[in-house]
Amino acid sequence: MPSSDPAARIVHLTTVPQTLSFLHGQVGYMKDRGFEVHAISSPGAMLDQFGEVEGVPVHAVPMTRQVTPLLDLAMLCRLYRLLTKIRPTILHAHSPKGMLLGMLSAAMAGVPVRVCTLHGLGYVPGSGLKGALVRSSTRLACTLAHSVLCVSPSSRDAAHDEGIANLGKLRVLGNGSANGIQALSRFNPALLEDDARRKARQSYGIPQDAIVIGFVGRIVRDKGLGELARAWAALRGEYPRAHLLIVGEFEAQDPVGREVEEAFAADERVHLPGRISVIETAYACMDLLVLPTYREGLPTAALEAAAMALPVVATRAVGCVDAVVDGVTGTLVPVRDWEALATATRTYLQDPALRARHGQAGRERVLHDFQPSVVWDAVYQEYVSLLRARRLRVPQAVSADGG
Repeated sequence: MPSSDPAARIVHLTTVPQTLSFLHGQVGYMKDRGFEVHAISSPGAMLDQFGEVEGVPVHAVPMTRQVTPLLDLAMLCRLYRLLTKIRPTILHAHSPKGMLLGMLSAAMAGVPVRVCTLHGLGYVPGSGLKGALVRSSTRLACTLAHSVLCVSPSSRDAAHDEGIANLGKLRVLGNGSANGIQALSRFNPALLEDDARRKARQSYGIPQDAIVIGFVGRIVRDKGLGELARAWAALRGEYPRAHLLIVGEFEAQDPVGREVEEAFAADERVHLPGRISVIETAYACMDLLVLPTYREGLPTAALEAAAMALPVVATRAVGCVDAVVDGVTGTLVPVRDWEALATATRTYLQDPALRARHGQAGRERVLHDFQPSVVWDAVYQEYVSLLRARRLRVPQAVSADGG
């Protein structure tokens, strides 16, 4: 049952409810340890679904990821009023805009423990005015936070180098990640039906004998879709059996460009199913994953693919260097280098044994380094440390064995 004691109350705040997917399982873990958990995000079916699945109260507050000063001020006031009503002890904010609004409103409302998860910088260093604005807002949010959780060592180092916060406040819990990877219960090839690969390929219109290159993520310029388009153009003629499966949605913010979008749409060997809720089915029909991104915090898709025993070709961007062990679980290439991307992908296309070896190594690494329960306990211990540092009571676990 919900606790009436505000010392046992956590509020997670995100701008868009999709980010709440990083908390599946973690919420129940905290509830078992005596916390009451709430979530605040923009309204929508995904927010309602999160509340139903996790069994927590959710609060809809319209927010945007863009810079909208007047709307942001109104939302800040609304968040302040909401927090004074909920009276949390811990406000845990996610995403650049959510961190800014969350930390400001929490400070105004007197929330005693303020935590941010830095899922990535939110910009490419040196990216001009937009990058400078995001950098400044992120720095302010981190100044107001008592602890900043970074999802990978390289993202922590990048945040320090960019002057976002000092190393004493930036924390990497365990081996990184916001929630771990469900490599046993979900992203597990052993759980797939015998004909899962065949059914998945049939549903996407991919021939059964094809070699499938996969991409999973937001279809935007910063994810390297321009470089992927050029690499694919170079490879498709060499490998008539090769197909490209791009899972995700085209977004208006940071668009890939009309030329790239039209090239993908016109190619009968490029498959664009949009967003897929059961993403395991997409990984099931792939032979390798490519991620030519410019920036990451820690790319979840790369770890999910590795858990599904797929090799990964990624860039040497922040975050990717923590998700892929070069030459062991995949291959790292320079950022914005489509020729190197094509070369690395070509190597896997022509060597099935290498695909299998790197894929298996990737799965073993995810099982060893990114177990969700390890991440959840590390977050819990961080909460406990912050509560004790402020001489606040730590709630008692609901179950007799502590969870």
